[in-house]
Amino acid sequence: MADIHPVFCTIVPPHVLDKLARADDPALAGPARRTLEADAAQRTRRRLTTVIGAAAALPPAGAATGRPQRTVHDCGHGTVLPGEKVRGEGDAPGKDATVNRVYAGLGATFELLLSAYGRNSLDGEGLPLSASVHYDENYGNAFWDGEQMVFGDGDGEIFLDFSLPVDVIAHELAHGLTQYTANLSYFGQPGALNESMSDVMGSLVKQYTLDQTADQADWLIGAGLLAPRVTGVALRSMKEPGTAYDDDVLGKDPQPATMDQYVRTGRDNGGVHINSGIPNHAFCLLATQLGGKAWERAGRIWFDTLTGGALTVDADFASFARATVSAATSRFGEGEELDALLKAWSQVGVPTMTPREV
Repeated sequence: MADIHPVFCTIVPPHVLDKLARADDPALAGPARRTLEADAAQRTRRRLTTVIGAAAALPPAGAATGRPQRTVHDCGHGTVLPGEKVRGEGDAPGKDATVNRVYAGLGATFELLLSAYGRNSLDGEGLPLSASVHYDENYGNAFWDGEQMVFGDGDGEIFLDFSLPVDVIAHELAHGLTQYTANLSYFGQPGALNESMSDVMGSLVKQYTLDQTADQADWLIGAGLLAPRVTGVALRSMKEPGTAYDDDVLGKDPQPATMDQYVRTGRDNGGVHINSGIPNHAFCLLATQLGGKAWERAGRIWFDTLTGGALTVDADFASFARATVSAATSRFGEGEELDALLKAWSQVGVPTMTPREV
């Protein structure tokens, strides 16, 4: 595997915070600007850490047994990470509901990876899972910084507590999974695939915890995160990209569902949170076509693709699609899984053959 280059990945896209920061209402603009400033500082820290080299988190004794090793810290509304340790592996639940939710979300993600795919934590070797809560004041985001997860409490006006949706917790952890496997670069189409893989895993963990079939799932990312004043249901919709919100302050969800609507932009690392709607939609189409539990067949194909070694760090949508075809064929043969997969990619306008095969 190529050298790992950890990146700073947030659940709320910069374009959403930029929109909020320009709002006339200071109760909306102030927290958004503060969040943008905090995110910029973390990105700088991540670049410096990447250059200098981060200390590796070593699995503790017993990690190879396939049990999670969770630690949750409390930043006390400051920005020094990781903060004070408030719950370790095996500790009883405390009075802080945010801490308890994050602890449970870490466990649910670990459990899905192990039970469905036989993977022992993010790196496959029992990597400890660390998270920090109550980051900064009115911080409207959650992020993976290459080493741990961090959650803000939201501003109460647009965003609520970021630990509320379990798929947000799983989304951020999945950036770590990608980091330790395909290590997709965080720009343009590979960056959109990076974001999409986190949305896929986030949705799968949510469905797994609720014991839902693909047709029972809402396929929303961040449902329950938006405050009551917002006209919207979530941050993103995998089933209907572009429909998650349409709000006077936030604007309209810009995600495309097909390549015909692909957005070319230099913002948001080349639109990583925007164009991720296309592979998200392909996965949802595949999972609903196959039916049953999405993590069993559709999720297996995506997991095999991510971890199989065929993806380069600069993989685009087409090369990812071709890799899923190989993964599906290797795992399931040329049956209904492959047929549904080819149909899904065709529906979103991503080719599954090389130009010379066409």
